[in-house]
Amino acid sequence: MPVPLMGMLLLLSVATAGAGIVTVFLLLNNPPQPLSKFCAVLVLIFSSSAAAVYCYGWYSVTMGGPFPELCEDRNASGAELASMKQEYWPLRNACIYSDGPTVEYVSMTINVLVCVLASLAVVLTGAAAFLRWRARQSSEKSVVHLA
Repeated sequence: MPVPLMGMLLLLSVATAGAGIVTVFLLLNNPPQPLSKFCAVLVLIFSSSAAAVYCYGWYSVTMGGPFPELCEDRNASGAELASMKQEYWPLRNACIYSDGPTVEYVSMTINVLVCVLASLAVVLTGAAAFLRWRARQSSEKSVVHLA
């Protein structure tokens, strides 16, 4: 992805997460809200946070940090660093040495944060859908049909 597009996605994700947090506070000030609405706002917060964390990690890999300082100029056998290979999912950096071995570094904090936030968003999406379905079922049972 081009750098400006990822920058826009990062800004949009941060703004969306912020708006979601404000919405949660507003929902908590007016307590008689359905729980499914609260879950839906949490889905928005977690999913946009996952996108923001991934974009931050993408910029970290693209702009050359924090991984490159992990590559040493020479490995234990004395071979020089030939090249570095970067991948964007999972965010990782590989140090390739002239005698063939490769040392790979994976950004576990960013990958774990993205996976945890995205998983929470998926679970809350299911919970919100279930709560909404259950509320509809109970409202249909309480309706009296006149003939």
